[in-house]
Amino acid sequence: MAATTTPSSVRVKEALLVTPSDPTPTGILHLSAIDSQLFLRFTVEYLFVYRPPSALHQASVVTRVKSALARALVPYYPFSGRVRPRADVTGGLEVVCRGQGALFIEAFSDVYTAKDFDKAPKTVTQWRKLLSLYVPDVLKGSPPLVVQLTWLADGAAAVGVGINHALCDGIGSAEFLNYFAKLASGPRDFDPKPRPVWDRHIMNPPPSKKNDRAKGNSHAEFARVPDLCGFMNKVTTGLRPTSIVFNKRRINELKGIARYSSESSSSSYTSFEVIAAHVWRSWARALGFPPNQQLKMLFSINVRNRVKPNLPEGYYGNAFVLGCAQSSAKELSEKGIGYGSGLVKRAKERVDGEYVRRVSELVSEWRASPDPVGVLIVSQWSRLGLERVEFMGRPIHVGPICWDRYCLFLPVRDEAESVRVAVAVPTAAFDSYHRFIGESNL
Repeated sequence: MAATTTPSSVRVKEALLVTPSDPTPTGILHLSAIDSQLFLRFTVEYLFVYRPPSALHQASVVTRVKSALARALVPYYPFSGRVRPRADVTGGLEVVCRGQGALFIEAFSDVYTAKDFDKAPKTVTQWRKLLSLYVPDVLKGSPPLVVQLTWLADGAAAVGVGINHALCDGIGSAEFLNYFAKLASGPRDFDPKPRPVWDRHIMNPPPSKKNDRAKGNSHAEFARVPDLCGFMNKVTTGLRPTSIVFNKRRINELKGIARYSSESSSSSYTSFEVIAAHVWRSWARALGFPPNQQLKMLFSINVRNRVKPNLPEGYYGNAFVLGCAQSSAKELSEKGIGYGSGLVKRAKERVDGEYVRRVSELVSEWRASPDPVGVLIVSQWSRLGLERVEFMGRPIHVGPICWDRYCLFLPVRDEAESVRVAVAVPTAAFDSYHRFIGESNL
C-alpha cells in the first residue's frame, strides 16, 4: 500500500536576494557591546496578517514589496550586510557591508485563512513556515533580514519578517518596518523619519581598568539562583500557546487592586507594571514552584532618554538594558499583585546612566549574560508601533512567528489601550494559568 503524504501548509514560489537599489557604503561596521551580548544572537521574528482589497493584483504587490525592500536597504544598508564575530579579543560583533542583500520569499498557502489568526496557534511552531528560513546560527553568513510574503487561501496575506537582534532592538526594527511598509504602499521616494543613525560606539563603556568580577553581583539579571525544581525542564516541556486580552476596564481593575494591596499606600502603577506582575504571578502559581524557589522576571527598559547625553533620534541599535524583578515563589504568590507591581516599578527606577554604563562594562569585559534558571522574560511589543506597519492597510494581526515560553505583550487591533498577552505554558498548567489570570481576588 502506498504511503500517504500530508500536503505542506505553505509552498514557496520564489526566494531571492534583494540588494540595495542604489550604491551603499562598503566596509566593516562594529556593533556595540550591548548589541554583541550573547543572549541577543538570534533572529526576532514578526508576523503581520492583512486583509487586502479583493481587487488587489498579487503580482503587482510582490513587485512593489521587492522594490520597496531594495530602496529601504539604502539608508538601512547594514541590513544587507552579514554579521560575524570580530577577530580581536573583545568578543564583539561586526557587520561586513558589501551590499550582499536581504532574502525575499513569496509563498502560498491553501490551508491558512485570516480567521486562523484570531486566536493563539495550537502549537508553538504551527506558523513556522510563514517565515520559511529558520537560522539557528546568525553569525554564519546568513542574511540578517528575511521577508516572506505568503498569500493565504481566502485572499488575505501574511508578511513574516526576521531581523538579526544584534542589529537592532524593537524600537529600531519598528522604525525600519514602518519605513519599508510606507515605501511599499505609498510614494516611491521619501526620507525615513527619523533618519537612521548608526553611532554604535555610544553604547560602549568608557575605557577603564577591569574591576573585580564580583561587581556583577549588584546586577540581579546576571546573578544565578539555585535550581530547586529542575526549572528548565519544568518550564519548557509540552508547551501550549495562550492568548489573553486585557482591555481598559480590566487594566484599571488591576491598577486598583495593586494600589490597595501595595506595601506603599501612595503608590500608583502603570499598565505595564500591573499586567506584568499579574502575568508573572499567575504563571508562577500555575507551574507550582517550590515556595523558596527564587524567581525573576526580566524585561527590557529603553535607555535612549536615560543616558546623558540622550541617544540621537533614529538610533536603531540595541538601546535597552534588562530590568529585573525578583522574589521567592511563596512571596510572589501570597503577597499579591501590589507586591509584584512594586518589584517591577523599583526595577525600572534603578536604571539610570550609571546603571547602563555598568551593564555595558559587564557584558563587554566579563561576557555577562542572564542565566535562564528562575526566569520569565517579558517583552513589550504593544508600544512599538507595529500595529502601524501598513503593507496593505492596517494589519489585522501582529505577533510572533513562533510562540514560546517568553511572554510578549502585543497590540490589539482598534483598541489602543488594550494589550494581548501571548505566552506558552506547559499543557499541565494551561487551565490553572487561565484560572489565575481571570481571578479578581488578587
